[in-house]
Amino acid sequence: MNFLVLLAIVLLVIAGHQLLRVIELSRGLKKTKEWQITETDNNMMGKAMLTFMIFFFLFFFWQVNRWMDRSLPPSASEHGVKIDMLWDYNMYLITVVFIITNFFLFWFAYKYRGLKTTKASFITHNNKLEMAWTIIPAVVLAFIIIFGLKFWNEIMEDAKDPNRVVVELYAKQFDWSARYAGKDGKLGETDYRQIDGSNAMGMDTTDAAGFDDIANIKNEFHIPVNREIELVMRSRDVIHSAYLPHFRAQMNCVPGMITTFKFKPTKTTVEMKNDPYVVKMMAGINAQRAKFGKDPVEFDYLLLCNKICGASHYNMQMNVIVDTEADYNAWMAKQKVFKSAVAAK
Repeated sequence: MNFLVLLAIVLLVIAGHQLLRVIELSRGLKKTKEWQITETDNNMMGKAMLTFMIFFFLFFFWQVNRWMDRSLPPSASEHGVKIDMLWDYNMYLITVVFIITNFFLFWFAYKYRGLKTTKASFITHNNKLEMAWTIIPAVVLAFIIIFGLKFWNEIMEDAKDPNRVVVELYAKQFDWSARYAGKDGKLGETDYRQIDGSNAMGMDTTDAAGFDDIANIKNEFHIPVNREIELVMRSRDVIHSAYLPHFRAQMNCVPGMITTFKFKPTKTTVEMKNDPYVVKMMAGINAQRAKFGKDPVEFDYLLLCNKICGASHYNMQMNVIVDTEADYNAWMAKQKVFKSAVAAK
């Protein structure tokens, strides 16, 4: 088999060499020098540009159609609808500019191909063109920036809902832990010097405000639908980034400081699993997994790390379960508060 491959390569090289010889000999039959470009050459290249443009655009639209259903499902948070709107607006704008710009790029390459009957014009300056390609992009970008700042300020406001759920996300190489504020709605203080086997999140065991906290939740954490969630984030070691793609939420977790983000989930995990787009998306994913002999998977909201934080960064994730209010309360009732959990150990 290796001999046949080697033989095929040798024959291909010989054939290529002979083809180049034929081309070299054919040049001698022309009346013009080989470096001189003829009108026939220019016409051929101009038409080739138009042909390439057609296939280029067909390939672009095929790609959009082929991979569109691999994008994220509709947002599952209130503010995520605004982010998706800005995203869609930007993508539509970019697509229109992309099509117009590339159309004229190829069309001009054809229209202004070298012909004996044409003469190039030398234009040093054109005020109208300068104004057009300065003012139009400035106005369009101004709208994007204005709406972006408006949405940013709304999204990044401090959490004020008295009925909000306060959850701390604690990052370390290479996993997440969650902690819930107790009935007082406040998280207890922390002290890294108190980190040990029974106090992995470094809670201050002398701070009474943290005695009713529910700490060291692993693998998955639960939040109720249609209630404001305030995420409070810390990191033990390096910079991580708490990324919840389905809620369009992301915030860095920085050692030595606390960062926050608020959002309100609008769909439970069960509702999202039954969403037609998600059903179709997961069917496609599982069909692909089946080709490699892998078991099917179900949809889950995920908390990911979006900063390359080390060798096992890819594996740093945690499931997020969005429950109805009743299911959330039932789950919370099963969890132990920090004081009793430490005492039990």
